[in-house]
Amino acid sequence: MDKKLREELNKQINEEIASAYIYQAMAGWMESKNYEGFTKWMKIQAKEETAHADRFYAFLMDRGEKVEFLEIAKPENDFTSVLHIFEKALKHEKFITARINKLYELAKKTDDNPTKVMLQWFITEQVEEEKNPTVMIEKLKLIKEGTGGFFYLDKEAGKRGA
Repeated sequence: MDKKLREELNKQINEEIASAYIYQAMAGWMESKNYEGFTKWMKIQAKEETAHADRFYAFLMDRGEKVEFLEIAKPENDFTSVLHIFEKALKHEKFITARINKLYELAKKTDDNPTKVMLQWFITEQVEEEKNPTVMIEKLKLIKEGTGGFFYLDKEAGKRGA
């Protein structure tokens, strides 16, 4: 495997673990406000990100490559609203999508077909990763925090499956 590609795949493991950390911080803020459904939604999202890191880890190991863990930055912990959190989540997912696309281009450039195939799953997954917070943002914009509609949406968010 190309050295630069291996380094970038290792960085992506870091980004996925950092994503889990970010979503866990978001869940913590929501839980402190007693928004049980939104908390569950974010905790499931955090677990998904850990699973994504595991996929990259397993891929590198399967290829006989070295996995290197990098430092994880402290996530933001202060938010102004649930809408603010979902807007931040969408912005973050767009950042991850750009990284996945960059990885794919690098795999193409280095003619690494196994990596291109593996990244196809992530390319498809990122469509859903951006869609989920977008749907929540659009619904949250229709209602005010603290209203009956808000608490109904909180309850609905809690129905998200793993």
